[in-house]
Amino acid sequence: MRSVNDWFDSYSADHQNPTNRLIHWICVPAILWAAIAFLWLIPVPASIGRAGLWCGLVMVAVLAFYWRLSRPLGAAMIVLFVLLALLTEAAYRSLGPSGLMWLAIAVFVAAWIGQFIGHLIEGRRPSFFTDLQYLLIGPAWLMGKFMRRVGVAY
Repeated sequence: MRSVNDWFDSYSADHQNPTNRLIHWICVPAILWAAIAFLWLIPVPASIGRAGLWCGLVMVAVLAFYWRLSRPLGAAMIVLFVLLALLTEAAYRSLGPSGLMWLAIAVFVAAWIGQFIGHLIEGRRPSFFTDLQYLLIGPAWLMGKFMRRVGVAY
């Protein structure tokens, strides 16, 4: 498995333009939240759990990937995932499943349009076209940048 620094260096190479980086700070978390919301909406039989169960299971699998890359990064991603899950649960309760679905669709589409505009400005195609694992690296890359800014080593 590649090291966290290898992943981040490779991802950074495709994200040099300051405008594209700014767009990523907005759009990557939005896409992550929309993906969480979509997973939240997968029906769960009442006999085995409640809304969000499938999302929680996927989060555990993704967090295992982050944990293997870096324990401090994995711990930070756990905090982020919990916050996004709480936000999603609140939206689910407030908007209902249909409202949450439409909000997630709108956020997802708008954020991906933003991402592609950023890469058009950058002049490079998105990293995930080379390896789908970069869809997981994007949020971790931003978290790694945040951790460095606040003085926490990953």
